[in-house]
Amino acid sequence: MTGHRGERVGQRIQEIVTRLLRKEIRDPRIGFVTVTGVELTRDLHHAKVFVSAHGSPEERQRALQGLNSSAPFVRRAVGRELSLRFTPEIEFLEDLGAEQGFRVESILRELHDEQEPEE
Repeated sequence: MTGHRGERVGQRIQEIVTRLLRKEIRDPRIGFVTVTGVELTRDLHHAKVFVSAHGSPEERQRALQGLNSSAPFVRRAVGRELSLRFTPEIEFLEDLGAEQGFRVESILRELHDEQEPEE
């Protein structure tokens, strides 16, 4: 996403999707998910909506399936609220940043424990 306009549009899409998840989307496959960010193409025609889903890998996969099946509904809602020439195609992707952060933290903790100074 480049430029201030892209950032503003991404923030608005994130706000809209968050509100829709809280109040309007009622897919039982979607458990507790958090919208962590939106990445837009330069021409604003495609939006990748990153989410953090909680649960087992199977539950997270089901949540993504539920979210992607609701993408046309989300796209229509975004189109109603934003005055853009083109409404971006919406794609939901899992944000693995938190999981990777926990993994890195665990590795660093192990390394630190191994290198404790001997007295």
